Amino acid sequence: MRPLLRRHRALLVLLALGVTLRVLVQVAYQPALLYIDSFSYLAKLEELKPGDPLHPIGYTVMLLSWLLPVGGLSLVVVVQHLLGLGMAVLLYALVLRRGGPTWLGALAAAPILLDGYQLHIEHNLMTEPLFEALLLGALALLVWRPRPGYRALAAAGLLFGLAATVRPVAEVGAMVVLCAALLAWRSRRRKPAAGWLAVGLLVACFLVPLFGYATWNSLSGNAFELDGPRRPQLLYARAAPVADCAELSADRVAPHILALCPTEPPERRPGPDWYAHDLSSPIHRVQFPAGVSQQEAMRDFALHVAMNDPLRLTRAVVRDFLKGFAPVRTQSPTDPPLERWRFQHGYPYYPPYDPVETIRGYGGEGPYVQPALASFLRDYQAVGYVPGTLLGLLALAGLLGPAGVGHARWSGVRRSCLLPLLTGLCLLGASATFEFSWRYQLPGLILFPLAGALGLTALLRGSKVVVANRELESDRIDADAIRDFTRRHENVRFAPVTIVIAAYNEADAIGPVLDRIPAQVEGLDVNTLVVVDGASDATVEVAIDRGVYVCDAPVNRGQGAALRLGYRLAREGGAHYIVTTDADGQYDTDELPILLRPLLADEADFVTGSRRLGRAETTDRVRHAGVRVFAWLISVLTRTPITDTSNGFRGMKPEVTGSVLLRQQQYQASELLIGVLAQGFRVVEVPTTMHERIAGKSKKGGNLLYGLQFGRVVFSTWLRERSRRREFARAPEPAVERMEVLTR
Repeated sequence: MRPLLRRHRALLVLLALGVTLRVLVQVAYQPALLYIDSFSYLAKLEELKPGDPLHPIGYTVMLLSWLLPVGGLSLVVVVQHLLGLGMAVLLYALVLRRGGPTWLGALAAAPILLDGYQLHIEHNLMTEPLFEALLLGALALLVWRPRPGYRALAAAGLLFGLAATVRPVAEVGAMVVLCAALLAWRSRRRKPAAGWLAVGLLVACFLVPLFGYATWNSLSGNAFELDGPRRPQLLYARAAPVADCAELSADRVAPHILALCPTEPPERRPGPDWYAHDLSSPIHRVQFPAGVSQQEAMRDFALHVAMNDPLRLTRAVVRDFLKGFAPVRTQSPTDPPLERWRFQHGYPYYPPYDPVETIRGYGGEGPYVQPALASFLRDYQAVGYVPGTLLGLLALAGLLGPAGVGHARWSGVRRSCLLPLLTGLCLLGASATFEFSWRYQLPGLILFPLAGALGLTALLRGSKVVVANRELESDRIDADAIRDFTRRHENVRFAPVTIVIAAYNEADAIGPVLDRIPAQVEGLDVNTLVVVDGASDATVEVAIDRGVYVCDAPVNRGQGAALRLGYRLAREGGAHYIVTTDADGQYDTDELPILLRPLLADEADFVTGSRRLGRAETTDRVRHAGVRVFAWLISVLTRTPITDTSNGFRGMKPEVTGSVLLRQQQYQASELLIGVLAQGFRVVEVPTTMHERIAGKSKKGGNLLYGLQFGRVVFSTWLRERSRRREFARAPEPAVERMEVLTR
């Protein structure tokens, strides 16, 4: 128990602080805070039906309708505070699940635990806590595993759909759902039926709550839609502050549309919130002609403004979007007041609404305020919030995953970063399209820290703290591939010589390579095992047609991971000698006897080909130089003369593959060679030929990238093996040997 608590002590400290702050809020403002919108949500309880375009009924149905009868207003905010704590724990678990260290998980959980504005909104009867929980739940289902299962996809789609019934801005979640559907299809692209089933489940379950809500709205006497007249009203409110009335007049727009244009000059106009909601707004004063509805007029006005001056309208939206990333919480004169979202010294009132009557109507008393605690919370909130600049930096860190930095390309972290980042950008962008409010920035407290933590995880993926999680995920992928292999090839017993080939999208090249492999070498039978590394082309089909053994790994992880899987199958399948060659035809399998003779004569445990001792047809002088440089470097580091460190044509005894630690997803040749030398196995180089590729191009990038990555693998492997040797040297002698000494 103690090691578990010690490992997660950072989260436990943050949780203790978060619980303490929430208890203080609960005591300071009893039974709950009520904002303007809160009264609308409560009013819907009298007749549960949709129709209010500004206040969807999802929050009332999913939370208020069953909590209020049980414990009144105080129970609702207690549950919302618990949702905040639960989201923090889930954020922490997600980061650790995807391979991040505990300190990074704590960093992702800290904003929602400690941010003063989050504490304030949780104590209000407002939609945000439930909305955030639904979003995070959906994302957790999508990123918990590199490839979510069908049930996870269905549940995620359902949660996204339910979120849209709580806040209509979640309709932009359709973009996230489509992105997730594309990723789900892509992860199953080699099995089209499975891919389309995944897409269908996700999209259908997303649409079910939306269709149900729209149907309910229609049966209640309204249109078959979610938000009714809300969108034209908000579009008008966004366009009115920047509209050029002179240009509209010159375009000879209809008089009722021109009448909606503000009379004040742009620099003196209020913000979108005033034009959308104030009773003095032009939308409440203009008389519309017969046959023209208010919604049609507002929509036409916004369309004309967007067509006349799209740049001015775009600048206004971008400016409001960037406000959320400001270092401090400030407001411009046209923004909704920041004080709405701050703790007050007294209980806030919003005439004509009466909180006293409302609280008593639900069996409570008050409202009561503890002045000392209220002052403390207000002072805390003045500094206790996440700066927008930090959220922006976390969003940028979230780009590390989609960019494939570190090991993200091979680990599934790319998708894990992309989805929360895309969700956050879509939500904040959609909110800025209508108006800016600090209330609408709160989802960023869960989405950008999660994306940033996962992005940093991708960058730090090679450190010791994430090795266990990465190997656990590799074990799952290997297990899936082995199950598929045993179904395809029952009771496999490999020939004495087994050639292992890792192949990724080599359908054009692998056929001729397999055709040239002999049936016997030096009087020994030969089998070929092709490990297909998540290919999206016909590599599997080509290999099966040639009658060789095929192991189809479902995820592309890199040549190193594929060979590691192939070594295991060959070793456990009874191979006496394991040979590796590439799927692109660069190595001459006619030279197999040369490679095997030192092994058959028991002169070596590991034999590697050398293009420098033999012949290389490639004309790339940079690669030629790189081969020499890295050969010299490894020779110095291992104190063993080596001429070719990256030759993929190799032969070895099975025990070599079981003794050497193999962790690299790519550039496995150098890791294997250094490990073999470090373990003290006998190594022999033989002259071999290296041809140009038969087809396709290298998957390892240009010379600069190849050199940097290869160098990283060389040094990290050498340091690891050096550390292992020191650990073995410091380790006590085995217990059996000590017992023998005592016996004597």
